[in-house]
Amino acid sequence: MRPPPHILVVNGIKVRRPVFVLAAPHSGADLLGRALKRSPGFHLTMGRAAVSHVVHAFARRPSIARRGLGAVRVLRDALAESWQILPGTCGECPAVCREAGGVTGTGPCATAGTVTRFGDASPDLLYSAQVLLQAFPDARFVQVIRDGRDVAADMMADPAALSWFKPVRVSGETEFPNPFLGVKSAEHIDRWKAMPTPGKCALRWRGAVRLAAELHQELPREQLLTLRYEELVASPAETLEALSRFLETRVSKAALYGRSVPKVGVWRTRLRPDDAALVEKVARQELARLGYR
Repeated sequence: MRPPPHILVVNGIKVRRPVFVLAAPHSGADLLGRALKRSPGFHLTMGRAAVSHVVHAFARRPSIARRGLGAVRVLRDALAESWQILPGTCGECPAVCREAGGVTGTGPCATAGTVTRFGDASPDLLYSAQVLLQAFPDARFVQVIRDGRDVAADMMADPAALSWFKPVRVSGETEFPNPFLGVKSAEHIDRWKAMPTPGKCALRWRGAVRLAAELHQELPREQLLTLRYEELVASPAETLEALSRFLETRVSKAALYGRSVPKVGVWRTRLRPDDAALVEKVARQELARLGYR
């Protein structure tokens, strides 16, 4: 059951139809975040500490996210803090957020008088989707899906992503099933610990796209748009036009990419044959369902 409507006011602006970008790691959430952050009227944040702490707590212990209004208030308050437009606030943002907004100092990256929409594209926001929907019943969600083999290749080159696979991250308080790790039950945790890194990356991607599929079944079409990373790279103008129609606001193609245009199919040169075979074995069902042959 959804909680009673709550009107959130940030910087004197009512938060209406906020936009949340959801994706598995290295699936393009940062690209869309960049495009939205530089679009007229948007104030979008990416990876602010207040939000990341809550999101990862919900991801690692799903029962916390099911604590009704308590979880809703915690996440809503974290976002309200993140969306504050004050001198120096951008100094608290991670580099990816500052670069996306073109900020060279401490900001702010937006002017309160021009903001009409708020949003967030923090990593792993997908695991808080249900709480976000309760906190903001009129929210708009944008999912980005990418080939799990490319995701695994990029994750293996990212120390921050790999840090979640350290044994110390799994404790007696770890809950199952755990989509964040891609592990169904405690009985499988020893196999998970022994699995090579490419397999763990594949499990993480598999758990994320399964959550995305569930969300696709639950949300009405006017609240959820699913985009393909590969289409975003091959046909950015058409993809962002679809996004603009969905959000009923203009999203500029010019702001989509940073210093380099992302590539598709990088796993073919960056994954060793044995590693690629393991990723395909672990994620075979989801790769096939999503058309990644």
